[in-house]
Amino acid sequence: MPMAAKNRVTYHEENINANTLKLREVLDTMPRFSKDFFRAIEPNTSAKTRISYVYDIRLFFRFLIQSNPYFKNKDIKEIQLQDLEKLQAVDIEEYLEYLKYYISDDGKEHTNSERGIMRKLASVRTLYNYFYRKELIKNNPASIVSMPKLHDKEIIRLDVDEVAELLDEVENGTKLTKSQQNFHTKTKVRDIAILTLLLGTGIRVSECVGIDINDIDFKNTGIKIQRKGGYETIIYFGDEVEEALRNYMEERKRIVPVEGHEDAFFLSIQRKRMGVRSVEKLVKKYAGLVTNLKKITPHKLRSTYGTTLYQETGDIYLVADVLGHKDVNTTKKHYAAIDDERRRKARNAVKLRND
Repeated sequence: MPMAAKNRVTYHEENINANTLKLREVLDTMPRFSKDFFRAIEPNTSAKTRISYVYDIRLFFRFLIQSNPYFKNKDIKEIQLQDLEKLQAVDIEEYLEYLKYYISDDGKEHTNSERGIMRKLASVRTLYNYFYRKELIKNNPASIVSMPKLHDKEIIRLDVDEVAELLDEVENGTKLTKSQQNFHTKTKVRDIAILTLLLGTGIRVSECVGIDINDIDFKNTGIKIQRKGGYETIIYFGDEVEEALRNYMEERKRIVPVEGHEDAFFLSIQRKRMGVRSVEKLVKKYAGLVTNLKKITPHKLRSTYGTTLYQETGDIYLVADVLGHKDVNTTKKHYAAIDDERRRKARNAVKLRND
């Protein structure tokens, strides 16, 4: 498969570089010991994960300054590592309560779901665990705070009829507003390619926008993508996806991209590489024309593909591999409802007596 020029920075490398600079910028506003922690976790975490950690931990420190008497009126950079030992489990539990609803310094309201609260507690735990294992603190209150209980959420996915209706709508654009239809004539072929690719391969939206022209191999019907975690793999596509990609490839060859975006496959109207947010808006626009009862996102299209693949093959390990799940238990958890449905159908499969 052809490779992009070696001296050109890829989309994923650009993201890593941007996140690295952002991390340094935020760390400059944090306590000095924070840098030791982030330096230590760098080999085993992605830049995106570290960005999430730094925002979560900064929020924790801001909460302490705002609400905890011991930290009251301190500057965030004045917090010392030994100050963390002064906290008890109840202090961290108060933080979890705060996360359910708070107003930030800029006046914006924020809420967190059970999953969001769990992630933010995990960030604080990771910070405490590191310094506790290094024997730099003697007290680890975060380790005894219970994780929020996650309630099972129904997997939202498109039905077969809804998938067909969605693709028809992308192709025809009959339900779009007048102004949307003006853009639709310019982006229809691209939009069909994006939606068909997401629905036909189950790739993540970040993987989709990161595709370069030279990553697509029509001869072997494969696309080189960079998975979550940074490793590269090849995903394969079927006839419907191939047709949509070929149609857009012909159009893409006629577009002269903005400098720096020459390799990008999916381009915006501004002739730049499309971003994750642009694809999210695109999916929301078309999906809203098909169903207003389901909140459809690119990830829901991924769930739709995973569900269909599992129903067709019954092979959970294949689904995990194709979707790029490192742990098959992640896949099992997502598609457990389908297993239950299959078991229910099996209840009358074996006849003990002839009627």
